Amino acid sequence: MRPRWIVGLAALVIAGSLGATPDTLPDSPETVLTAYLAAIKAGEYGDAYEHISEAMRQGKDKEAWVAQTKSFMSFADVKIFDFKVYPGKAAGDKAQVPNLLESQDRFVNALGLSEYELYTLVREGGRWRVDSQLLLEPAQVPTWFPDAKKE
Repeated sequence: MRPRWIVGLAALVIAGSLGATPDTLPDSPETVLTAYLAAIKAGEYGDAYEHISEAMRQGKDKEAWVAQTKSFMSFADVKIFDFKVYPGKAAGDKAQVPNLLESQDRFVNALGLSEYELYTLVREGGRWRVDSQLLLEPAQVPTWFPDAKKE
């Protein structure tokens, strides 16, 4: 049996090649997070906006959110090299999905170390949307990444 994130990623690649929109993507927290992170990595912030919650939009329309995000990513010199979305845990209209991010930026991760993240997604309008992100403390990593190497 393949891990769910592989199936989700394959569906995303196929859907992307067919001109998919968020409405046509398979509806799982992992697929939505994968689409969001792929859009951010590619600098397609308008596409990323389609996958975020009202709370994450902070009252900004698409144009304002895209401009702010583009400005921040440029100012912080963020480079996303890779990411790996792992199976999450959903309960009702809320899901938590872990992600291993390979990136570098000017302020928080100048050395380009692997970052263990945990995203919260919520159901809005019948679809999963990215609601928040946090970096896990070392003590929290084994809970979400049981095969992670001890550093």
